[in-house]
Amino acid sequence: MRKKINPAFIFTVLALIVGVLVLNRPKFEDHPVKTKQNPVQVETQALHNINKPIVDVSGWQRPSEINYDTLSQNISGAIVRVHYGGQVSEENDAAYKNGVDKVYKEHITEFQKRNIPVAVYAYVAGKNVEEMEKAAEVFYNASSPYNPSYYWLDVEEKTMSDMNQGVEAFRAKLASLGAKNIGIYVGVYFMEEHSISTENFSAIWIPSYGTNSGYYESAPNTDLNYDLHQYTSHGSLGGFVHHLDLNLISTLKDKEDTFRKLFLKP
Repeated sequence: MRKKINPAFIFTVLALIVGVLVLNRPKFEDHPVKTKQNPVQVETQALHNINKPIVDVSGWQRPSEINYDTLSQNISGAIVRVHYGGQVSEENDAAYKNGVDKVYKEHITEFQKRNIPVAVYAYVAGKNVEEMEKAAEVFYNASSPYNPSYYWLDVEEKTMSDMNQGVEAFRAKLASLGAKNIGIYVGVYFMEEHSISTENFSAIWIPSYGTNSGYYESAPNTDLNYDLHQYTSHGSLGGFVHHLDLNLISTLKDKEDTFRKLFLKP
């Protein structure tokens, strides 16, 4: 007579088989696919959206609060802060103690995945030439793996008696490390007050807000040969519920040529 198999035994064997299969399933997260931008797709999308704003973001704009799919549909380019040279405190915790922005990797990766051209910037605040050069080195080492289109120096605070010397030390160090395209962000009044020279930079980006209504109001009243205009710090775009810094190409220059210069490498 054939021996009847106990159903509990069959269940146990099946459970063991399923457990083995689960434990040995391919772990795709162990080998993440590295996204690489297609230059043709980036150029086509960027030029199609060329009349849309350029956004600059930092650790203050938290990735968890951003819908990158939506935001990317409303911009033509992004400039991401990678290094903050000022003093980090409990209140100012968007960067680590070495100055590296806490979320720059997420910002760059998410924008690049959506074919948004990305440039980077550093807030310049060294107290001497040595600190400026060290900050430039940290900035470059953190940024260069992402192949940004431009390296910007954000100069808006006097931290040295000869601020121009410090800015030039930062720029020269970046260039010596291999940065090809280096621009300066500076207010016209600050530049004049502290004798900041722009002659060694290949691009100039200036803030001029008017009433800071959140909308573009007018071109800056300046003779400075600037390329990029930050026209508000109270901008509003779909994909992010808080205020954003918004920028556009100088209205005095050929928009496509200047956009190519700043965001689309030859």
